[in-house]
Amino acid sequence: MIVAPDVESYLASLTPDNPLPTRAAGKEHAEPAPAAERIVGRFLETLVLTAGARRVLEIGGGTGRRTLRLAWSLPEDGGLLSIEIDPGRAATARTRLADAGLGERAHVIVGDAARMVHKVAGPFDVIVDAGDPRQHGPLLDRLAALLRPGGVLVTDKVLRAGFARSPGLRGDKGDDGKAPGQETATDEAKTADQAEVVAAGNRRIAADPRFVTSFVPLGDGLAVSVRA
Repeated sequence: MIVAPDVESYLASLTPDNPLPTRAAGKEHAEPAPAAERIVGRFLETLVLTAGARRVLEIGGGTGRRTLRLAWSLPEDGGLLSIEIDPGRAATARTRLADAGLGERAHVIVGDAARMVHKVAGPFDVIVDAGDPRQHGPLLDRLAALLRPGGVLVTDKVLRAGFARSPGLRGDKGDDGKAPGQETATDEAKTADQAEVVAAGNRRIAADPRFVTSFVPLGDGLAVSVRA
């Protein structure tokens, strides 16, 4: 937990849920999204609207909750391309988009982002990199090339690796369900290695002269980088 629970709850109370609850995989998905997800999703909607974006690239679209928000924020003639490595999650995302009437505006492709980003053509107005944090650094040059001048790159999971806590950000429990102090020496070494990969990616983004970057402590941490 990066944001204190009471602060997160208060912010969530001010944040509307997904404006387009839809069915996915034959089941209703109208239940409220988790607080952190709602807050980050609304933040991304705001960025897309502020940038006047017409083309958005998303890496690591998952089951499409965030994809839906991004697509909904675009104008009718806008377009979103989402890359998701897991076929099952990609199928769920496509169903969500189709049920919301956004299937023509947003397209989900299956593949490893490390390869797929070299097969897509820019420029994009906004890029959201919510994929494997270990790829943040290696993908940066290609994402910079795909982004228009003045465009916005949002990098997710910059304060926590998603699968590991970064140093100094010890929450109640890790993603392995273990509370601080319960980790084995192997767990601690793995966490330290993963956290250093994330920290190295953060340093690279912060020092990159092609971007003006701010780090925002929402969700698992966001880096918001404007292409100079």
